[in-house]
Amino acid sequence: MYTAFFFVFGLVVGSFLNVCIYRIPIEKSIVYPPSSCPKCNTQIKWYDNIPVLSYIILGGKCRQCRSKISPIYPLIEILTGFITVLIYLKFKLSIQTAAFLIFSYALIVGSFIDLKHYIIPDRISLGLIAVGVAFSYFLPIGLKGSLIGAASGFVILYGVALLGELLFKKEAMGGGDIKLLSGIGAFLGIKGVLFVLLFSSFLGSLIGIALITAGKKELTSKIPFGPYLSLAAVCYPFFGEWIIKFIYGI
Repeated sequence: MYTAFFFVFGLVVGSFLNVCIYRIPIEKSIVYPPSSCPKCNTQIKWYDNIPVLSYIILGGKCRQCRSKISPIYPLIEILTGFITVLIYLKFKLSIQTAAFLIFSYALIVGSFIDLKHYIIPDRISLGLIAVGVAFSYFLPIGLKGSLIGAASGFVILYGVALLGELLFKKEAMGGGDIKLLSGIGAFLGIKGVLFVLLFSSFLGSLIGIALITAGKKELTSKIPFGPYLSLAAVCYPFFGEWIIKFIYGI
């Protein structure tokens, strides 16, 4: 029963996250005006705004102008529902569930904005730092661990960025990525930062090589790193500590 509730809850939140992903980069209110078709500007009725279901019923098109609606919208809703259920199953009904839901939702928004616009808004990264520190009293890492995690995330990736700039004579890491890892560290602590750096670098390299090999990207192409950091961060509560202990013995 609770699993179904959390999945539906996640779908509804995912619908709102779609609004955030679209409006935050263009500095438009995420609350007002109500959602409308980006092509014809017709306000979307409530019955056309039911997560996933409305997309299927409308055949992926606007009811008024029949322009295509990106399948990314229902995919984000399903992804959010899936992650919501996983977090509930991991932490049950607890403060930690609330903390990691907020954490995951923010990472979803930041990731998809980064994929499209190559930016991670400060309201996401800096917001994660503030919320992570606030929730630290209810997390295993505690306040001290949260502050150390936030600081280590910033310092380590900032150091990598400086080194990359010296070696390649150009910006190697965006400021948004650095602040995002700091926000991740505020929730996961220094062990989480180590895991996220390791796992995201592995994923980024693997996918980057695959895209270059397939001719989708060039060696000098800009590839957003935020989604890899975010994916690794969401994975950490489920198996990250085990991997860190296995590799580093801590």
